[in-house]
Amino acid sequence: MFSRRHPYLFFLLVLSGICASVMIAVSVVVLLGLRSIGVGVFSEESAGRIGVVEVSGYLMDSIDTVSAIKRFREDDSIRAVVLRIDSPGGAVGPAQEIYREIVKTTEFKPVVASLGTTAASGGYYIASAATQIVANPGTITGSIGVIMSYANFEELIRKFGLVPVIIKSGEHKDMGSPMRKMLPEERAILQGLSDQIHRQFIQAVADGRKLSEKEVRKLADGRIFSGETAQEKGLVDMLGNFEDAVDVAAALGNITGKPEIVHSEDKKMRWLKKLTETAAAAVLGADRTPLLRY
Repeated sequence: MFSRRHPYLFFLLVLSGICASVMIAVSVVVLLGLRSIGVGVFSEESAGRIGVVEVSGYLMDSIDTVSAIKRFREDDSIRAVVLRIDSPGGAVGPAQEIYREIVKTTEFKPVVASLGTTAASGGYYIASAATQIVANPGTITGSIGVIMSYANFEELIRKFGLVPVIIKSGEHKDMGSPMRKMLPEERAILQGLSDQIHRQFIQAVADGRKLSEKEVRKLADGRIFSGETAQEKGLVDMLGNFEDAVDVAAALGNITGKPEIVHSEDKKMRWLKKLTETAAAAVLGADRTPLLRY
């Protein structure tokens, strides 16, 4: 037999076969793993791919979302992007960063915003940059406004006989301190800041929705709308669920047949991300500094 006549050669052949099998198995696992997080690796299936980016919970950080949108924009196999939004809003900076990345992406491929249970305030801010917006009839959306709030503990501190000691450089460095009453000039400063951010919000919606600033301002008093009402007022393009949004994205991306859905992150890790964001939002809310937010 061959194995008896050439034992060393037979051993090398068997070893090579085992190594090849292991390498193939590892490659498949790696490719499937990359595919699950939205990395374009299957070029043969690239003609009908839609990237899905989920934005949920309180907006306090934009790095992951911006990175995912950018990756899909630069991946030629992704023909369109669906932004699934279920957020009541959050910090101003992250919302503006995500909005900007969506605007850049719409110059190369369509972005469809799919509004879930809630897409209000900052959630709607980022949606307004999309090519089209799809909402459920009962989606809570709108809330075009800015809010800043904090608790004043002055009376409580007095009851315990505590005396706050503040050392500062700059007249308004402790502006918004919960240890004392807010001065009139400090309120004027914060009100001016809030009004400025509000104007930015109105302008962003006007630009994204192709509406006049005057039209948006009429709707920008902080009120919320149902998806149905939002459509009537021009804030939403059509009513439908996530699957309808995918169909719209496929049509805009010139995809024929059933598109391949590529998610930007592992579904198994989303619950941990939501938990972390919720805890962090609670910490931010407890901070002494007034937080300006959408």
